[in-house]
Order: sequence, then C-alpha cells, then structure tokens
Amino acid sequence: MVPCSSTMVPSAGYSGQLFSKKSQAIFYNFKQKPVQSMMDFDYLCGRDTPSIAAIVQPGSNNCCFQKVFFGKEEIAIPQYDSIATATEKHPGADVFVNFASFRSAFESSMQALRQPSIRTLAIIAEGIPERDTKALIAYAKANGKVLIGPATVGGIQAGSFKIGDTAGTIENIVACKLYRPGSVGFVSKSGGMSNEAYNIISKSTDGLYEGIAIGGDTFPGSSLSDHAKRFAQIPQIKMIVVLGEIGGRDEYSLVEAIEKGEITKPVVAWVSGTCAKLFKSEVQFGHAGAKSG
Repeated sequence: MVPCSSTMVPSAGYSGQLFSKKSQAIFYNFKQKPVQSMMDFDYLCGRDTPSIAAIVQPGSNNCCFQKVFFGKEEIAIPQYDSIATATEKHPGADVFVNFASFRSAFESSMQALRQPSIRTLAIIAEGIPERDTKALIAYAKANGKVLIGPATVGGIQAGSFKIGDTAGTIENIVACKLYRPGSVGFVSKSGGMSNEAYNIISKSTDGLYEGIAIGGDTFPGSSLSDHAKRFAQIPQIKMIVVLGEIGGRDEYSLVEAIEKGEITKPVVAWVSGTCAKLFKSEVQFGHAGAKSG
C-alpha cells in the first residue's frame, strides 16, 4: 500500500487553466464512488500521482486513511478531521471538492475559501440557501478564487484531472476520448447534459480540452461567460462550445463578451428550453435557475 503525496501546482484563476496533470484536491466528506471514479480517471490518463491528496472527514480525529485503488495498486489517502489540518499538511492541493450536504456546505466551503492554498472550489450540493451562496460568491470574487457550483457535478480537463463523478462511467469516459486532450472548451449549466455534449464533441471534433458544469442553481458561483472568457486565454483551446438554458441573463453576457472582442475564438452556443413558450402553463425544466417566464 502506497501513501499519497502532493505537489505544488498553483491554479491560474479566471486568467487561464484551472487544472493540470499535477493538480491535486482536498476531498471533503468521503464518498467511495466519486473518490474511486477520480482515481480510475487518473490511472486511465497515466498520471504519476493520484488527484486526491487528502480527505477531510469531520469527527475522524485525524485518524487513519481511506483505501482506494489506483489502477491495480491499493493506495492509502490520508484523512483528517479539519480543513485547516488537511491544507496545512498538503499545501500543494489547490482544489477543494466539497461533497457536504446542503445543511453544512456553506460553513465548510467558507472555511475552504479562507485557506490561502485553495484556488478552486467545487460545491456539489444543491439547495444551499441563496443568501449563503451569495456570501460565498462575494468572498470568492474578492479573494481571487474560482467557485464552481453549487448544484454542480464539477468539471474535467481531458487527460489530466476531473472532479468527482464528472463525465459519468469509465465506459463513457473512454467512448468520449476524455483520457486525452482535444482542443474544445465546453461550459454548461447541466452536468447530465454535459455527458451528452462530450459524446457529440468527441464525434464532431478532435475532442474536449476542458469542460465545466457551473451548476443549475439560480446563483452559480461562476458564469458561462466567466469560463468562456477563460477559455479564450488558453492557447490549446481552439473552439468554445456553450450549452445554456432559459432563465437569467448569463447567455447575454456571453454575447456582450464576443461583441467587445473579449472572445475571438469560434463559439457554438445552444440555449435549451426555448420550447417553453409552446406550453400554456409554467414548465419546470429541472434546475432552480431554469425559468420559462
């Protein structure tokens, strides 16, 4: 059994790439399936080190570790009972993957944002009170942090790093050729629809470079245009694909960015749910942020 180690690879915030093949994460509130999914993707991509440096499990008294498979080898990921301890022990881990429930996600997310080493935070839970979400967004923006979610599956950089259950099963990852980078930057509100988009992208282009699901809540921590403008600064990305949905003005901000010349790369965008006007009554399309009015 081999213990994990972490290597310092700072993220670039909204100015460029969030992840690399050396990126490592702190995983909060251990879940066997998404943790193992990240390990399987790491091995498939040929990473030298696992993408999870440590696990935070409140109440564990800094005891022991969690065993997972890294290919054919069983490894031990160290476990801590506090975010402060985990970040102190693993200063190179600059991504925080938060699997806390909506009841405690705000407190643990704010603690993570206050750690100097954390640059990118993904909040998986949905149903976080909007007031709390706004506080997280304000703090992240004021301190140069990147917030993905709430209500997100996460994101992926093909051939390098993925968050939790992003991109689904290992069979889907292989079918969509996500084990190696292409040249398409993709951003969506929906994690489920992202999987279908990755399949389409793999069949229509040379494949995905990076994909982000910003989350379906009314107030996402980052916007479609935030990531599209970031993709515009990544040389490896030659084309940008955006999957929006009715509700809000995020898609208009993307148009404004193109008109201002902030995005000059080719953009293909689709707004789902526009069929809502054909219904006589209010239609809920799944996300809190999706409105037919």
